[in-house]
Amino acid sequence: MLAAMTLGFAVVQLDVTVVNVGIRAIGASLGSSVSGLQWVVSSYTLTLAALILTAGALGDRVGAKRLFIVGFAIFTTASAACGLAPSFTVLIAARTIQGVGAAILVPCSLALLNHAYHDAAQRTRAVGFLAAGASTALAAGPVVGGVLIALVGWRGIFFINVPIGLLGMLLTARFATETPQSRGRGLDIPGQLAAVVALGSLAAATIEGGSVGWTDGWVLGGFALFIVSGACFLAVEAKGRSPMLPLSLFQGRTFRSATIIGLLINVAFYGLVFVFSLLFQREQGFSALRAGLAFLPMTASIMAANLLAGKLTRRFGGRAVILLGQGLMAVACLALVWIVRSTPYWAMALQLLLLGGGLGLVVPPMTSAVLGSVERSRSGIASGTLFAMRQTGSVIGVALFGSLVAGQFVSGMHIALAISLAVLIAGSAIGLAIAE
Repeated sequence: MLAAMTLGFAVVQLDVTVVNVGIRAIGASLGSSVSGLQWVVSSYTLTLAALILTAGALGDRVGAKRLFIVGFAIFTTASAACGLAPSFTVLIAARTIQGVGAAILVPCSLALLNHAYHDAAQRTRAVGFLAAGASTALAAGPVVGGVLIALVGWRGIFFINVPIGLLGMLLTARFATETPQSRGRGLDIPGQLAAVVALGSLAAATIEGGSVGWTDGWVLGGFALFIVSGACFLAVEAKGRSPMLPLSLFQGRTFRSATIIGLLINVAFYGLVFVFSLLFQREQGFSALRAGLAFLPMTASIMAANLLAGKLTRRFGGRAVILLGQGLMAVACLALVWIVRSTPYWAMALQLLLLGGGLGLVVPPMTSAVLGSVERSRSGIASGTLFAMRQTGSVIGVALFGSLVAGQFVSGMHIALAISLAVLIAGSAIGLAIAE
């Protein structure tokens, strides 16, 4: 059963990074601008961020096992559609549906795990195994993608999900036990619709602003729609009977600070991963495999730092480790802000290592701070909120930084690095409010 849960969580993480090394091959095959490539990455994370909280509530209502299998089926079918996509429009639509499946898999995997392990020590070990699988998938994504593209082409990075999904469904049906159904938990349909419109309009306006201009009427209209729908979302959540995002959670200083940091670090990290994917492949001519190998030290350092973070947290406290991680990421951005198109890889390798290692240090104590700041009965919604905020940061980072480099690549890359430095400094200041 644990293997099925780990597969579900890992395949979601795999598709966050595996696509980045495929953007050059996808663009060459289907013929697209940078904005089209941004949509290939962002349509997945946008849907994941927008739907994850509602998916968790739906799992509580109908049973996590049943919905987990449905999520795997959606994810697997959409992955096959991505691999068969004849155009960018079809690929982006399939990636969006893939995000629906991913949004179901994440909360349901955690719910099934929590239901299966009643002993706290066993549950902790199971969560650690799940996290290790996710970190491994995140780290392996660029290399796996590079190998698949070299062997069978970019479509292989999507087809690989099909046997994984089928195996996950088989293991879940055979070994997982259904969770109790909570029919009393309502679904926040108005809030969900407002969230989708807000995130979608923000991503669309930011992505298209880089290609058609920031003063274009459609772009300005997109930002206006984001403001209106965002305000509607907050109003619905404040007054709704079963809000998907209880705003009362943000009254806690630690919860509020940690979730904002989660958003900010993902803006910087995943936005820069997209930029460096373009640098390596479009500007420096790396093959997909070489680009995947170029990212390996950075993503592997995430795994190593994840393991180290626990020991450091026990010795120095979570707040200190969060500040240290963001500090390392900020130093990396500062050291990278002077690079140009011809800068050799060896001159960037250490900074990329620090960028990944810093992220790996931040995430475990940040997650612990979020869970420790709420009652155990609200741990599910708290962790879901953190995950949604982080994915929202990924959407913003890819949309904004991709737009910046769509014109003058080098100057846009420098601005993206400067913005990353600024948000990490802001995150460090916010981190001072986290309780030890």
